[in-house]
Amino acid sequence: MAREGWNLNSWSKSVKYVFIGKITLRNQFAYVADFLIRSLFLLLILYIFLQLWQTTFHGEGTETIAGYSFKQIMWYLVVTESMILASPSLCTRVEEEVKSGDIVFKFVRPVNFVVFHYVEYMSEAAIRFIVNGILGTILGLLIIGTPHFGYGLLWLPLIALCGFTINFLLNMVLALCAFWVEETRGLEFVYNKFLFTIGGMLMPLELFPDALQQVGRWLPFQTIVYLPAKTTVAFEASKLAGAITTQLIWMLVIGVIVFLVYRKGVTKLNVNGG
Repeated sequence: MAREGWNLNSWSKSVKYVFIGKITLRNQFAYVADFLIRSLFLLLILYIFLQLWQTTFHGEGTETIAGYSFKQIMWYLVVTESMILASPSLCTRVEEEVKSGDIVFKFVRPVNFVVFHYVEYMSEAAIRFIVNGILGTILGLLIIGTPHFGYGLLWLPLIALCGFTINFLLNMVLALCAFWVEETRGLEFVYNKFLFTIGGMLMPLELFPDALQQVGRWLPFQTIVYLPAKTTVAFEASKLAGAITTQLIWMLVIGVIVFLVYRKGVTKLNVNGG
């Protein structure tokens, strides 16, 4: 009986999160104009990078740079830009909840605060990523040409899922700092700059100086967009297990940090009277 009760309770909680995800998806489709503007911005960014890399390869007079061809670089950017533009601003949401006091009502809901935001975040990111990917693919086929992904494309959903999860966890660590500093957007700004550079969003890590490459490979930023994009455009079966393992390790490490910061923040909120 106890086991049946536990299963029923777990099923009830799972259903709640499913409905949260459905509501988030419905809200995304409710703001079609805003949704399309963000997607069209992706096309503008890709067109700018297209001109930049065309000039770079023409100036170098070579077919490949650091092992990447022009097509691979452009399709790499389609993946990274699609993922970055699909990621919601978590810090803004949590910061507003803390300032307005709405976070107190989130705590009394029959759902976990972090998991609630994770379901919202992933639901929103998933639909944005799909739309961005479709638009980016159309532009790529028209301007760049047919890609040669091989088996890398088959692994993109899994590695992108891990990348989005790590991005959520890192953003949640920053967002929970709102318990102490309230203003977390500055932290988010700095974090995004790390993601753009040594995180491999603007270009693959192989194009950086050796010292900076080593720094990037010891940090979690590479797991968010660099590994998904590289796996897609330059698939190496021998490195697949290592890439996924790296992502899982960082998910565990950062997940523990989120748990500790969240528990400390809730304690602080209770001590201060909410």
